[in-house]
Amino acid sequence: MKRKRLDRDLGWGFQGFPYYQLRLDTEGFCGLASFIDILSGKEHCWHAEKAGNIPTTGAGMKWLQLKPDGKDRLVTAMYKPNGRLSVCYVDVIERLEFDPDGVAAYVDKYLDVVFTPEGDVSVMDRDELDEALATGDINKEQFDAAVRECDRILEDLCSDIPKTVERLGRLYSEVQEKIKSGEILPLKTKYSKV
Repeated sequence: MKRKRLDRDLGWGFQGFPYYQLRLDTEGFCGLASFIDILSGKEHCWHAEKAGNIPTTGAGMKWLQLKPDGKDRLVTAMYKPNGRLSVCYVDVIERLEFDPDGVAAYVDKYLDVVFTPEGDVSVMDRDELDEALATGDINKEQFDAAVRECDRILEDLCSDIPKTVERLGRLYSEVQEKIKSGEILPLKTKYSKV
């Protein structure tokens, strides 16, 4: 299993961005929230059947990441510069950890669910999960837990996508307000220029 930092330190093609991280306890969500404000970098898009080209990175994009208490998932909601949700990428995870600089990291458990506001839904990397079980990287219990969490993500987030988009929008606005009011200061990491 791979370990990934929430400041997305490698592989996404953006550098020099404010990274914020906070505990959020609000109506409808309790857990860890982080926020990346992408200031520069080349626009990168994915393609989805219903949504067409969906931007994931580039100047002005903002990422809200949510790790809800008691759930083995990390939701990354990628917002366009105009504040509209572009796409959600949900990682099934093994656990959350913290590095010495305070930045949260997660151990990725292969399966991912991707959905768009337009109604595209896909489960990704099932082949990687199957291979991890076959090679002994994970055991049967971990495999079964990943599949169950994937099913819960589909039920919780994808059975009523407009409701999910609305709920994520409220959380996005709440985190933005906390940043603007100075309640949250950016964490200084080796990739942040704050």
